[in-house]
Amino acid sequence: MMTRSRYDVIRNGVVTLTVIGHLGLMPGAAAAQGAGAPAQGPVLTLSMSEAEAMALESNLGLRGDRLGPAIASENLAGARAAFIPSLTSSFSRSSTERASASVFEGTSSSVTNKNITARAGVGQQLPWFGSSFQVSWNAGRSESTEAFSRFNPTLNSGLQLSFTQPLFQGFKIDGARAQLRTAERNRNIADIQLEERMVSTRVQVQFAYLNLIGAIEQLKVSEQNLDLARESLRNNQARVEVGTMAPIDVIEAEAEVASNEEAAIVAESAVDTAEDALRALIFEPTRPDYWQVRIEPTDTIQMQAIDVDVDAAIASALANRTDLIVARRQLENTDLNIELLRNQTHPSVDLQLNYSASGTGGTQNSYSSAFPPVLLSSVERGFSSVLADAFRNTNPAWTVGMSVGYPLGKSSTEASLAARRLEKERAEIALRNGELQVATAVRDAGRQVSTNSKRVQVTQVAKERAQRQLDAEQKRFELGLSTTFQLQSRQRDLATARIRELRAVIDYSRSLISFEAIQKAPVR
Repeated sequence: MMTRSRYDVIRNGVVTLTVIGHLGLMPGAAAAQGAGAPAQGPVLTLSMSEAEAMALESNLGLRGDRLGPAIASENLAGARAAFIPSLTSSFSRSSTERASASVFEGTSSSVTNKNITARAGVGQQLPWFGSSFQVSWNAGRSESTEAFSRFNPTLNSGLQLSFTQPLFQGFKIDGARAQLRTAERNRNIADIQLEERMVSTRVQVQFAYLNLIGAIEQLKVSEQNLDLARESLRNNQARVEVGTMAPIDVIEAEAEVASNEEAAIVAESAVDTAEDALRALIFEPTRPDYWQVRIEPTDTIQMQAIDVDVDAAIASALANRTDLIVARRQLENTDLNIELLRNQTHPSVDLQLNYSASGTGGTQNSYSSAFPPVLLSSVERGFSSVLADAFRNTNPAWTVGMSVGYPLGKSSTEASLAARRLEKERAEIALRNGELQVATAVRDAGRQVSTNSKRVQVTQVAKERAQRQLDAEQKRFELGLSTTFQLQSRQRDLATARIRELRAVIDYSRSLISFEAIQKAPVR
């Protein structure tokens, strides 16, 4: 059974793949030493763990994905803003002049009215039960040239409070609360998707690192085969010179050398290709020596046998796979939309409470009952008294009411609700299908680990036998009991066996990485 994560066994540059298989990467001499053309730029020695760290820091795709949680956080802040109190204020000053229209205005000329008004208020939609409130205060001063005004100038002040409480539609959930909960889930989804991208990037780096090791090792095998062919050519040439071998055997050896030279050239190009693939994953694109630096892997491949627990891996994948978690979160959002739409199909029943109080002051005039009235006295009533009246419930007014609304016939909301329910059913089917695909993929990954492990064992045996056959053929050739063609055939058999073993080891390493990664995120 697996008891640890692969990333928990990275210590001091040692990357050991012993958790889910028996192949490991152990520090050692650089795999590129003695292989390929001389380095044409600065050399960067790099372990797999160091390559992963560089990719997590510099990879352009991952850097862009890191913006996802930040964007989701801003969307969450925008959703929370619906419940932030809103402050309002206004100030105005006006003056009007008109012709006198009545003898009771006390003047035969024009009438002038001047007003100054100020208002301030605060309102908020509360995050509980769909409630909302408004509180406002206003004050003003007005002055008129009318002769018989009771207050002139007039000072006024007023306080207004209103509260609305949904009793049915909007009580359990409303658009603002649904948007907030959706934004919170989307923020969590963004984190999960970033984690998925990080797992994917690590896997890509591990694959690219292994491909580079494989390309370097294949180049070394090609050079060994080339050296062997050249040595055979030299031996044949020496035998021709002393007359113990026909010249045709030299031609055959030269053809073999040419064939191996071509293989070495192709292998050297494969090293450059693998190096560029790893470079694109781990280097900062603005690095001055981006194309010049040579990457020299320091980890080497080593086999360590251990079994895998496929059933435990399937259970882990079904619980922890990022794509399944995201699908479940999105299904929760669908449930929330259904709840909101179902609530909106209910009748709208809102309780409304309103309260106001006011005060009036200024210069209060008293007139006689005769006509035209005669001013008897004037009393000054300051703004402080007016303000006190507004806040001491001197002139109160209040209302309590209820508003009810209900659409006739099938509303668009009901149609949307039916559509969301169908979408939920489709999402549930997709989730079950995804779980089945994940289980199948984990089983296949476990099967690949087992298959590649057997391939490594078989190819190792095949290489050892090919080596013994070549040694025996070489002795027969030296005794004149074998031909150049037979010797070259054994050399080609050994070269093929070496390459097949190398491919099996690389494939086994990749299958181990895939087996672990597929339990966390899709492996592409």
